[in-house]
Formats: sequence, C-alpha cells, structure tokens
Amino acid sequence: MAQMWIGNRWTDAADGRAFEVRNPATEELVDTAPRASAADVARAVAAAKAAFPEWRRTPGLEKAEKLHHAARRMREDREGLAILLTREGGKPLLENRDEIEWVAACLDYYAEIGRDAVGRVISPVARNQFNFVIKEPYGVAGLIVPWNYPLLLLGWKLAGALAAGNTVVAKPSEHTPLSTLRLMRCFEEFPEGVVNVVTGYGPEAGMPLVAHRDVELVAFTGSQATGRKIAVACAEQLKKCHLELGGNDPFIVDEGVDLEVASKGAVWACFLNMGQVCTSAERFYVVGKAYDEFVDRFVAFTRTLRIGDPLGPDVDLGPMINAQQREKVEAKVRQAVSGGASVVVGGKRPEGFSKGYFYEPTALVGVTPAMSLLREETFGPVAPIVRCRDIDEAIALADASEFGLGANIYTNSLEHAMKAMEQIHAGTFWINDPLTDNDAGPFGGMRRSGIGRELGSEGIEDFRDSKHVHLDYVIGAKSYWYPYRFERPKE
Repeated sequence: MAQMWIGNRWTDAADGRAFEVRNPATEELVDTAPRASAADVARAVAAAKAAFPEWRRTPGLEKAEKLHHAARRMREDREGLAILLTREGGKPLLENRDEIEWVAACLDYYAEIGRDAVGRVISPVARNQFNFVIKEPYGVAGLIVPWNYPLLLLGWKLAGALAAGNTVVAKPSEHTPLSTLRLMRCFEEFPEGVVNVVTGYGPEAGMPLVAHRDVELVAFTGSQATGRKIAVACAEQLKKCHLELGGNDPFIVDEGVDLEVASKGAVWACFLNMGQVCTSAERFYVVGKAYDEFVDRFVAFTRTLRIGDPLGPDVDLGPMINAQQREKVEAKVRQAVSGGASVVVGGKRPEGFSKGYFYEPTALVGVTPAMSLLREETFGPVAPIVRCRDIDEAIALADASEFGLGANIYTNSLEHAMKAMEQIHAGTFWINDPLTDNDAGPFGGMRRSGIGRELGSEGIEDFRDSKHVHLDYVIGAKSYWYPYRFERPKE
C-alpha cells in the first residue's frame, strides 16, 4: 500500500483505512492508498503550520535551490512517474512523459520568479518619509487537485505557493493519488512539514482541509458544484480561495483558413486526454463555406485515431477515467440525438474491449443552443459542430456561455482574430494554435470558470498578501495632531 507524506514521514491513515486505485484501461487494481480522515488532515496542517515560520524566512536563493532540486529529481524519475500516471489515470504514456517535463519546467520557472521582487517602493506623501509595499505569504495553503492532470495541476499551484513562502497540504483526487505520492520523493530534501500530502475522498479529507482554521488559503481545480461548496466554506471564515472550475470552450473556424491544419488542430484540441481537459474545445463554430469541408476533414481524421492500451507504443487515445464519467458523456450524446442532432463519427463504445472505460471520439452536427453539449462542460471526447452565417454570428455564439476559461480561433484575418479576442470572455485566447500553455502567461477563468490565476507573475501573487509600510525617518510632532487649531473664517 502507498503511504501519505506528512511532516517528511511516510504514514498510513490514523484509523488504518485504505481505498483501491484501479487502472481505467484494464479495471485491474494498481495499488491501495490511505483513506484520510479529518484527524489525518489535522496532522498534516499542524506539520505545515509548524514549518511556516522558518520557511517564510528562508532566502529566495535557498528556496530556488530546493525547487530546482525537486525539478531535477522529477526528470530523473520521469519514466517511473509517467508509467504510474498512465496506469492510474489512463492518458497515453507519451502525454504523461510530457506532463512530467511540464511540471519540472514550472518548478524551475517559479524558482527564479520567487527570488525576484517581493514588493515595490511607492512615492511618499510628505518629506522625510519612505513608503514601500512588501509581499508576504499567507501561511498554510490547502491545494485540492483533480484527476485529469494530477501532477501538472498540482505543480501549477505548488510551485507558486512554495516560492511565495507558504507551506502546503495537498489533497489529490481519489482516482489518481499514487503519482502524487511518488512525486513526494522529489521533495524529500525540503524542510520538515513544508510539503504534505493526504489522500482520500472529498467529504472525508478535502472539506476538512478547506474548513481547517489554520489553513489560510485554498486553491482548487474541479467542478463548479464542488467549487461553490469550497467558496461558501471559505467565505464563512473570510478565507481566500482560488478556484479553477472548468469550461465549455468555443473553437471558431473562419473562412479562408487552411482546413487541413484547422481540422487536425480541432481534433487534437477536442480529443486530447479523451476530452478530459479543462480547456478542451467543446463547441465548434464554422463560418460559411468552410463548414462542409471542415466537417468532412474532421470526421476523416478522427477515424484515423488509434484507441487502446495507453501504455502501448501506437496509441493516440486511452480510456476515460471511470464508468461514471463515460456514462455522463453517453447520456449527453443520447440527449442531443433525441433532440435532432446527428452523429457523424463515433458515438459508441469501441469494439474489442471487454474491460476498460473506452469510448469512441465523437462528432455531431445539427446541434442546437438548447442542448447541454453547447451549455455545459462535457469533459469527454465529443465535438458538436455548428454552421455560422458569418464571423459575427460565430463570435456571438462563442461568447454565449456562462463559462470563460479558454477560447480558440483559426483565421487568416487579423481583424477577425482581434474582434473575437476582444468580444469573447476567456482567460486564455488561442489564435491558430490551440491549447498551448506558457509558464509565463497567467491561466484561469472568467465568468463562472473561476477566481484567480495560476502561472505567470499572477500565479505567485495569488499566494501573497500585500503589506504597506510607512516610514518617517525624521521623528517629530505633526501640525495636524491634537489639539486642533480652529480658525474662524474671515468676514
């Protein structure tokens, strides 16, 4: 059985309980992990709280060395981490190798950002005064991470939190805890209690972490429903929360663009990790004459994708994470078809798999705005494709959503690209290159897609609080102190 990482020690749950982690491709047992309770969370928070005073005073250069060391350790264990990620999460091994490098690069990035400026000097309001703003860590940060990119989405939070001087308690998804626990080997050189991990279920471990009085900040990636619960719990304690709550991202294809490139980019943006990506392209709006050819090319390329064992050498798509997630996607497709939509590719479970949560990459036409595929996050390999009269209609439909995480456009027109960028609410807007991240660029959502940002300088500022310091270096009484000198107005 795997063990939790609390106070730089490997430990079981206090009551000895555990839960199973199964391979979504084979449904076989991968391992068991501790089923933490509120008592285990309290232990982890206590360790993090005890470590905070010393860690916050650790010079930026020393913090940077620790983060760089963890990144090196990750790269050394890249294959082991990637295989375990694949076995518990189902993404193809190639994608998980990339995920390891992305996390290591993020640690390296924040190692250097964290030893840059920690505040600013501001102009004083009077002579003989000096004013400055310093950025301080909050304390213990609770990090709650989903299953689709368990290490990447932890790394985006963890790197900024640690570089800012916070200590952390992380809670990975119950579906993918094993790779996070293995990752803690890379942090063994950190001081005792700076990084801690508890494993288990949301109500038993996640919410106690959110509600703990000594947790000063909570960063969460997951569903809107859970995000609302976390926001309410934080509000009750006036505690800062950072929420990334998914999206229903639009993808516009303009007339005149290279449709071979656009269709392949669209397929990748939609079906990457079986559509289980927060920024998956989930709504396709194709302008005018481009529609028919785009659909034909999209369907033809989708048919070439290889589904199978994600550990295999010639596989593009693995399984979905579990039976429940697959059933949700199947229900959305059935609902769309019953409302008049047509499946042009996929739409069913592939043949030849007696085990595993596989589903064919799917595209539909004839969808309408009332259908859930165009209103709610699907989080699965489904592409609803809509014909639009012109670019203005495409932009209006793309923006007609309560979400605002990401958006894409393929166009040769700079005017159309800039118009779409200005009018569509999205935390990240991709032009002719979908889903590419940049550690230096902030990531997060507008509207109902969340609060706060990860990555970039914003990703460390979200883990810092501001303190204004006012210094008068010439001590003396002020003319505006008591007693007041009342002057009558002249008649």
